[in-house]
Amino acid sequence: MLCCLNPACQNPSVHDSTKYCPDCGAPLLILRNRYCPAKSLGGGGFAKTYLAEDVDKLREKCVIKQFAPQVQGTAGLQKATELFEQEARRLQQLGEHPQIPTLLAYFQEDSRLYLVQQFIDGQNLLDELQQQGTFSEGKIRDLLQDLLNILQVVHQQKVIHRDIKPENIIQRGDGKIVLIDFGASKQLTQTIVATQGTMIGSFGYAPLEQMQGGEAYPAGDLYGLGATCFHLLSGIHPWELWKRQGYGWVANWRENLQQPVSQELGQILDKLLHEDYQQRYGSAQEVLQALNPPPKPVPPTQPVIITPPSSPSVVPPTQLAISTPAPSPVPPTVPIQAQAIPAASIKPSAKTKIATKNLLTQNPKLTKRLLVGAAITLLGLVGSQIYGYVRYQGVLSNSFSERTLPVHSSLVRSVAISPDGKTLVSGGYKTIKLWNLETGKEIRTLTGHSGNVSSVAISPDGKTLVSGSEDKTIKLWNLETGKEIRTLTRDSDLVSSVTISPDGKTLVSGSADNNIKLWNLETGEEISTLTGHSDKVSSVAISPDGKTLVSGSYDKTIKLWNLETKKEIPTLTKKHSDSVSSVAISPDGKTLASSADNTIKLWNLLTGEKIHTFTGHSDLVSSVAISPDGKTLISGSWDKTIKLWNLETGKEIRTLAGHSDKVSSVTISPDGKTLVSGSWDETVKLWQLE
Repeated sequence: MLCCLNPACQNPSVHDSTKYCPDCGAPLLILRNRYCPAKSLGGGGFAKTYLAEDVDKLREKCVIKQFAPQVQGTAGLQKATELFEQEARRLQQLGEHPQIPTLLAYFQEDSRLYLVQQFIDGQNLLDELQQQGTFSEGKIRDLLQDLLNILQVVHQQKVIHRDIKPENIIQRGDGKIVLIDFGASKQLTQTIVATQGTMIGSFGYAPLEQMQGGEAYPAGDLYGLGATCFHLLSGIHPWELWKRQGYGWVANWRENLQQPVSQELGQILDKLLHEDYQQRYGSAQEVLQALNPPPKPVPPTQPVIITPPSSPSVVPPTQLAISTPAPSPVPPTVPIQAQAIPAASIKPSAKTKIATKNLLTQNPKLTKRLLVGAAITLLGLVGSQIYGYVRYQGVLSNSFSERTLPVHSSLVRSVAISPDGKTLVSGGYKTIKLWNLETGKEIRTLTGHSGNVSSVAISPDGKTLVSGSEDKTIKLWNLETGKEIRTLTRDSDLVSSVTISPDGKTLVSGSADNNIKLWNLETGEEISTLTGHSDKVSSVAISPDGKTLVSGSYDKTIKLWNLETKKEIPTLTKKHSDSVSSVAISPDGKTLASSADNTIKLWNLLTGEKIHTFTGHSDLVSSVAISPDGKTLISGSWDKTIKLWNLETGKEIRTLAGHSDKVSSVTISPDGKTLVSGSWDETVKLWQLE
């Protein structure tokens, strides 16, 4: 089975039992009696590409690139020949890098030049974008991490790729990134200026200096990397913006995103896309350092000291307080670090031990009201832990205990708890994990999605799990068995949010196609499509009485819908100053919480009047939830913290800091005792509220 290698052949498909192509009459060749061309992969510029088999390696797959220049004139042909030979030299120079195709052979046969290289089994990122939709920030960060490590090696070899774009980046089956097509690459020298007017690279991805004068620097590859990330985040080819705005598009690239990115990633892309190459990062290593900043130093924890009174039998318990180095009370807004202090780090004196022991012996009733964990630590019992306490508005309040589940190999996008409070569900990249909430042990892992699981919800009867994904599908699962029930396909765009009505009959999904769909949960049939938003629907919630649907959108609005009539309630439509990321409704159905940017707004759901605005987070508030008793609002933020707010007064209660990366989702158990948070640090944390 051979494919015709005649570059002019209009139908070079596979032929059998013949020596000549029946379409063009050209002889069918086995190159060097070893490489059998099996399928045309297309091509452009000055080379055509074929999938082939290496007879000498048990018919192992390889790729043949044939020099087939589509240029006119001697100068153009000479330049194309140089570039083709350069690609072979670059591949040979870069050697056996596991994320760059290996050069297998370079030769001339039948008056044509051929290059044979390693076959990479995978999909290029442009195809992935077209099939699965725009990339999440987590995927972009993974891409940057992988590709920057490759570019670091390439640039150390003094090679400039000059054509970084999604088509030239392949994701292998093992998830690793491979950089291909070094046909435009150039050796870095002291002065790198090609012939004036020479354009090497691809429109939209090539930087200004490369477009105008053919100059090539490592910073040029970094620009192409930034343009690639923008394309994958927005779905918009940078050349489309360049045709309208020139290089001015790099100043307002954020306006074209379907979902906002963190301040940290935004600043990195700003510098990658800078018009002046001297203002970009100087090397791939510099970008990696910005992408992975060293952790901020944690100030040493002050030991917690309990001062026993001189006459414990007559001192009321309210006077037994925790002494701190500062005489002034701690302001209510100071974050409380949920961090355990090892007992071994606290070393009380002999007198303190004796005084504490007497206190415990003489006053059993008083002792019961003391901080038992701290008292035990002061007695020197090895292995005990004590949690820091602070005085909050005159009340002695302890910070929450914390448990971490290292769950996914990628960021955790969504969490949910079953109505009986026994099962925790977390969604990550392509996987969903089920956990025993009490023991923290994994029950099972569900696979089937081909993209990030952006939202999960559990039916009121606890039998059905629903997952929405960036792969544009919604899946229904039997929560008890883990078996997939059915898949609901959204043809147009990624699913960003799912929720289920209180009666368990209706599934609601929000999508990046700006629409909301209502589904019959039992049959999987689509009931209705609600239109009205002008941008991605990021979050949906249903009131406890099942009559009102709330949707938040990147168009900066919150819309309310009558679920019975499927009509919008326009008098209750509210606007934020930025994209709305999350909405939640209180258990009594009277209060709506919505988050946008780094603020949260509280609304009267019946009248539409604003009640409070919560400020305190320093980055995007990605998720909000309200406690079952309706008294506390919980917010998770990209500033890596979780905040608790008094829903009635609008005051901040405390801050929980424990995640090492952005908090993406928060939820509370039905009994109100356990707070669960999912994060980009690939973990789920359980916080005990009581």
